[in-house]
Amino acid sequence: MARRETGVAIGLPEPYAAELQAWRERLGDPNAARIPPHVTLLPPTSLREADRPAVEEHLHAVAGELGPFPLRLRGAATFRPVSQVAFVPLVEGISGCEGLERRVRSGPLDRPVRFPYHPHVTVAHDLADEVLDRALEELASYSAGFLVEAFTLFEQGADRVWRPERDFALTGTGV
Repeated sequence: MARRETGVAIGLPEPYAAELQAWRERLGDPNAARIPPHVTLLPPTSLREADRPAVEEHLHAVAGELGPFPLRLRGAATFRPVSQVAFVPLVEGISGCEGLERRVRSGPLDRPVRFPYHPHVTVAHDLADEVLDRALEELASYSAGFLVEAFTLFEQGADRVWRPERDFALTGTGV
C-alpha cells in the first residue's frame, strides 16, 4: 500500500518566511531548499494514502476547536549538546502551539515522538559548532510577530522537498 511522508506545521507568513529561509541558506544548511520555515506540530510521519481522508477530517476538527493566537519569535537558541540545531525560539504563543500540537498528534495521528515538544523555527540543522555559534550571534536580535490563523498539512515529494498540501483555518473559540 502506498505511503507518504506527512507533517503538520504552522507556516511563517512573509516577510518572515523569506527572511529565515535566507538565513538558513546563508548558514549553509543543505535542507534550506527542501524545508520551508515553520513551527512543527507533527514531525515527519509515514502515512498510508488510504488514511489521508481520516487525517484531513481530524485536522479539520482540530482547527474548529481553536481560535487564532499571537506568535512572537525572538533571538536565537540551540539544542546542543542533545542535537546540532540552532533555532529562533518563541517568546509568545508557546501555549497555543502546545495545545495545537497535542490535539493534532491525537486520533489518527497519535504517535510517539523522539523529544518533548518545544515549538521553534530551525535555522541550522546538523552543522558544525562554528556555524551554530554564528547563527546564535547573528540572529540574537531577530524578532518577528504575527497572528497564527491556520496550520498546514505538508507532504514530502520524491525529490525530498516538503510542500504545503492543505491549510486548516483556526475557526474555533478555544485557546
